[in-house]
Amino acid sequence: MKKFLTTTALVLSAGMLLASCSDPSVTDTSEPTTGSSATGNTSAEGDYWPAQDTDLEGTKLTIWAAQNSNTVPESVIGAFSELTGADIEVVTIPDPYEQGVQTKVATGDKPDLAFWQPTGSMLTALNATTNLQPLDDAPWIGNTPMALRNLTGILHDTRYAALITSPAVEGVYYNKKVFADNGVTEIPEDWDSFIATARDLKSAGVTPFFEMAGDRWGTQWWVQVQLADAAADGLWDRVNRNEEKFTDPTILGTIENYKGLIDEGLFNSDIKTATFEDQGDALLNGDAAMVVQVNSFFGQLQAKTDSATLDDTIGFFPISPSGNVGTFIPDQSNALVAFKTGDEKRESAARQLLSFWLGDGYPAFVEAQNTVSLSDNVESPASVPQALKDIHASLDNSVGSMQALAVANPDLYIFLADMIQGTTTPEQVAQQTQDQFEQLARAQGVDGF
Repeated sequence: MKKFLTTTALVLSAGMLLASCSDPSVTDTSEPTTGSSATGNTSAEGDYWPAQDTDLEGTKLTIWAAQNSNTVPESVIGAFSELTGADIEVVTIPDPYEQGVQTKVATGDKPDLAFWQPTGSMLTALNATTNLQPLDDAPWIGNTPMALRNLTGILHDTRYAALITSPAVEGVYYNKKVFADNGVTEIPEDWDSFIATARDLKSAGVTPFFEMAGDRWGTQWWVQVQLADAAADGLWDRVNRNEEKFTDPTILGTIENYKGLIDEGLFNSDIKTATFEDQGDALLNGDAAMVVQVNSFFGQLQAKTDSATLDDTIGFFPISPSGNVGTFIPDQSNALVAFKTGDEKRESAARQLLSFWLGDGYPAFVEAQNTVSLSDNVESPASVPQALKDIHASLDNSVGSMQALAVANPDLYIFLADMIQGTTTPEQVAQQTQDQFEQLARAQGVDGF
């Protein structure tokens, strides 16, 4: 299952950034010329954004995808191949996806396109300025809602990633029937009421929260939603300047609070071994009342049942210390990047596929994915579950996660999972995270480290 988690392991990060910078096979193509920004159907020879129906007979493109995103392109590539004659292959990179991609890219092995987390730190991890094609003046941008246009996918004022689905948001999924059966009639409006609701449910014999420390990667959401207010107040800017640390009271306090809630017995008894799959089953079946997760969790629920059942059973609300503020964290299934391969024809074809994906092919894509449309010109399918609509709506009042705003993404989730297993303390988690963050920042040449 997808993990949005880490820029990479420390050794890989330092080595790969240097390797990708010195890769002799990389050809640094020129910056884009401005094409049509209305429809993408430019046709003059040499335009950076070719017409969506340009003949590509004999051209083969490769898309790298993770195990949870390898079926996402199916509706698009079938229609695009029929329209243009292009031959498109989707190659699944085994989990951990990000590390696998970076290992290949560092050795000069590049696809034409790849699913990729479109945050600044993850674009830096791919050495975007050397390895990725700029996507400035993309023909679909004019149809993208203003709130989403520059939310993510940009590094050093250059667009390198195309957002295809609504960015993930950290928040609370809850079982409506469990709430109703236990007299919970109001959605918690801040952290205190959120925890008070959990305690009331525990008193009624209900498991308030379900965590999946066996798979580890979701543990960090509990820390990050508690940091939403601080993030809005510039926390990650201060961390990036080495003016505030993970060991300081703001971040350490959230780790301590998380452990305190676990020690209080507000989570499932099998928290140490429970998996992502277990988490979905528990919430859907009413064995737990709430789960703090991101959009891929709802994708798992969609695979288990139909939209009508989900609308009846599952709700979503964002949470932060002071209110209902979500924390956004774009993941690799939300966006695509196009690589500089040195083959101008394939590079142009990759841009053409993106134009089609977010142009003429987009209505069929959102229908096939049963997801919220990111285009002002394309209606979301009527069958999209209400929870997905609520998640998307929460973006309007959301703040960036560590992954979105920090210059590097240390393995916080691993250290938190170790804490849950009882092998480390909150103070050790904070110190381990800070140490790795500093090493990653230094490897990237960040000032102040």
